[in-house]
Amino acid sequence: MSTLSKRSTIYFEPDVHQALKVRAASSHLSVSELVDEAVRLLMREDQEDLAAFKERESEKEISYEAMLADLKKHGKI
Repeated sequence: MSTLSKRSTIYFEPDVHQALKVRAASSHLSVSELVDEAVRLLMREDQEDLAAFKERESEKEISYEAMLADLKKHGKI
């Protein structure tokens, strides 16, 4: 077991829970470690998304309709 220190109860659909247990056994990790790893991955992705939004916040906004019109004008659709 790793050095995880906080507990939480998580409910899974039975099939998902079974698949998670099989994955844990085949990777020699606990279900808790797999869930912790998945949550960390999700948060890293969120952090990357937020950084991308920050990087592009000064870009001019364009409506969906205007984007479609531009694509049509340039023969893309």
